[in-house]
Amino acid sequence: MNRFRTCFLYVFVFLSITIPACAGEITVTDSLGRSVAVPASPERIIGSGSGALRLIVYLQAQDRVVAVDSAERRVPGLAVLTSARPYSIANPQFQELPVFGEFRGMDNPELIAGLAPQPQVIFKVSPLSGPHPDHLTAKTGIPVVGLKYGNLTDKREEFYSSLRLMGKILGKAERAEEIIAFFEGHLAELAARTADIPGGRRPSCYIGGVASRGAHGFTSTEPGYPPFLYTGAKNPAAAPGEKTSAVVQISKEKLLEWDPDILFVDLSTTTAGEQANALHQLRHDPVFSSLAAVREGRIWGVLPYNSYTINYGSVLANGYFVGKVLCPERFEDVDPAAKADEIFTFLVGKPVFSVMNEGFSGRVFSKIILEE
Repeated sequence: MNRFRTCFLYVFVFLSITIPACAGEITVTDSLGRSVAVPASPERIIGSGSGALRLIVYLQAQDRVVAVDSAERRVPGLAVLTSARPYSIANPQFQELPVFGEFRGMDNPELIAGLAPQPQVIFKVSPLSGPHPDHLTAKTGIPVVGLKYGNLTDKREEFYSSLRLMGKILGKAERAEEIIAFFEGHLAELAARTADIPGGRRPSCYIGGVASRGAHGFTSTEPGYPPFLYTGAKNPAAAPGEKTSAVVQISKEKLLEWDPDILFVDLSTTTAGEQANALHQLRHDPVFSSLAAVREGRIWGVLPYNSYTINYGSVLANGYFVGKVLCPERFEDVDPAAKADEIFTFLVGKPVFSVMNEGFSGRVFSKIILEE
């Protein structure tokens, strides 16, 4: 009987030692509807896919990142691409971390398995890009949480849901709610500043050179361009009620027909090559040069926001600048550069606007001068 009690005691002690590991786990449901068991408040993580690392920075968990994908490595001659990403500027240490795979979710299970220290969780945006999460876990032994990136227009709830899910796992639930409240507050402010302006007093406007998986020329636009939506702008490229975030190509003839009062240029276009970028086209293409806004100098540069998907802070900062250009009397108290740094400081921890502006030759939130 005593021997039985002794054996029972050994088993009890063993179980009591192993229980904390189980108690330190939580089970979550990811964007694919998968139940995933993950360590609670993991100290070592990686973010896979477009925008995953940005969300980690927003949640103030960048110190837990142990490796990055290839998009975070600075490419000689293309440093301007990193200049479009506030989270990267604020965290130069990312460029020194080991690489676990290619960009846009093309993860390398062998590289991940060889990382030291090992990540405890992989956050994977657009989880069906590259290795399936189940395959990645089978190869590495690391739980993978699938996420949707969303946007700040018609997929806002996807963005917020991912923040909340990541916040729950990382022990950053309070920070997730702070971020959501931050965006909701700014969007409400932009709407309130411009809501009661009669349509006849709103100038028409167009945004050209919008990036989508690379830089494009001036006929690349976004009918549902968020800063226009937030300020109730009169955008002839948009259908009534347009809210989708798709980037489209329009004809030069259509732009000539619209002849917008004010033109904005997404400065990512400057990376498109000398002949292909919007600034060159506005200078030399006779169709563009016949536009009244070009002839009369009503062209303004804005921050790129599609750089390794949506830079949410840049979207908001552009909203305030667009509002100031279109409705100056409603934004007299707003300094767009200072507002941008207020936004970036909250989201990524540092005021990075001047670095971004330098990367785009000082043209951000400035009138574009076309004379060479």
